[in-house]
Amino acid sequence: MTELLEANERSQTEQERPDSKTQAEKMQVGVDSFAAQFVDNSAAAGVSASNSIRQLVERIELADQVSLDVFGVGEHHRREFLDSAPTLILAAAAARTQRIRLTSAVTVLSAADPVRVFEEFATLDLLSQGRAEMVVGRGSFTEAFPLFGLKLKDYDSLFAEKLDLLLRLRENEFVHWSGKHRAPLTGQGVYPRPLQYPLPIWLGVGGTPESFARAGTLGLPLMVAIIGGETRRFRPLVDIYREYGRRAGHSPDQLKVGVHALGYVAETTQRAIEDFYPGYAKTVTRIGKERGWPPVTRTQFDAVRGKHGALLVGEPEEVTEKILLHSEALGGISRIAFQMDVAESSQTKLLRAIELLGTKLAPTLRAGA
Repeated sequence: MTELLEANERSQTEQERPDSKTQAEKMQVGVDSFAAQFVDNSAAAGVSASNSIRQLVERIELADQVSLDVFGVGEHHRREFLDSAPTLILAAAAARTQRIRLTSAVTVLSAADPVRVFEEFATLDLLSQGRAEMVVGRGSFTEAFPLFGLKLKDYDSLFAEKLDLLLRLRENEFVHWSGKHRAPLTGQGVYPRPLQYPLPIWLGVGGTPESFARAGTLGLPLMVAIIGGETRRFRPLVDIYREYGRRAGHSPDQLKVGVHALGYVAETTQRAIEDFYPGYAKTVTRIGKERGWPPVTRTQFDAVRGKHGALLVGEPEEVTEKILLHSEALGGISRIAFQMDVAESSQTKLLRAIELLGTKLAPTLRAGA
């Protein structure tokens, strides 16, 4: 831990801070979804699981039409989410889109077989004609461990070992490999091979210095989940990532930083708050109850929606300015992904928010305004 903190101090003086306008011109804008089942408040009726997934694919299709850069689907094994098989949803979207990149958000690699994960995303890459990506991580929920016969005490070693195998599979058609948690590979071929080489793999992280250092050492692009507090508090961790990447000989262009944030846009800030807050308070309070957090209050919400807070909720111009501020605070970011499911909004409102992201927010952000 001391070494990581020392690396952070050096990186602040040795690395040149990217110009915010240049970074904004390169920034990708996207949406992440956990395939939650929504309630259409206007009709006060539940939406079936089948319709919820179909509506998600419709949102991905619209995101492509309004020129958003990327759409991610998470992986959970809980009743309220329908994303236990994200590559199937992304494959359906691939058949109905032309340009948008399709990624996981995140693949819970600790609980998966890296061979199967690679095969599925390679197939998605072929189907989408080279638009597949994956963000791999350990996940913020633990249901997958007992579900697949794994031990939670192996949380760290499972991920490290499986990430090593996944990266070897990406580089080599035939792999010789052995580990503790999986049967060895003795030169078998793994197919199909993706259209892209290498298949893009991002590392999804929360808040541990070791995770940021690992991503930097491996030269993997970084996707940081910032869902509360102040975004700028992650700067020391991002500096650790860049410093370890520099030490490992990776170029600054290779060390991309993306942010996964809770957010929502509407025509006016007041409308965005009215649409977002009730569902946000309900969802975060429910999840927080499992983890011993106090219920969400409007005062807390307003604070996190403030200038330095992590929530990106408002009208497009306001949210654009806030993203640029966050990018500057983190030394430049390459991708911003909005997670809007938490609002439990209707399909109509979510489609309108995606339209505003693509037609109002993204063009301004890319221009560095």
